[in-house]
Amino acid sequence: MVRIRLRRTGLKRQPSYRLVVADKESPRDGRFIEIVGYYNPRTQPATIEIKEDRVFDWMSKGAQPTESVAQLFKTTGTDVRFERFKKGESLETLLAEAEQAKAARGAVSKTGK
Repeated sequence: MVRIRLRRTGLKRQPSYRLVVADKESPRDGRFIEIVGYYNPRTQPATIEIKEDRVFDWMSKGAQPTESVAQLFKTTGTDVRFERFKKGESLETLLAEAEQAKAARGAVSKTGK
């Protein structure tokens, strides 16, 4: 079974993570198939970069996100867009919407300081 999960990078006590597609049996920081995003919880607000087209492709092939990745997808709205993708909405429309949401999150974080 293929999972979308976090792979820890960074120094001791300074974690950052890559979202990777990996076999369920491989170790946390071991072998993976593809990098599909980045997550840094140390910034205010947390930095989340997701290649949604690749995530949609892997999830449509049967890849399951872990609980922590599912929470990140919920935060960014990727899970809602994937449901709409399954119902037949075009990928280009969903990716454009994701870019707008990302820009809006960036604008809110800059004004919130």
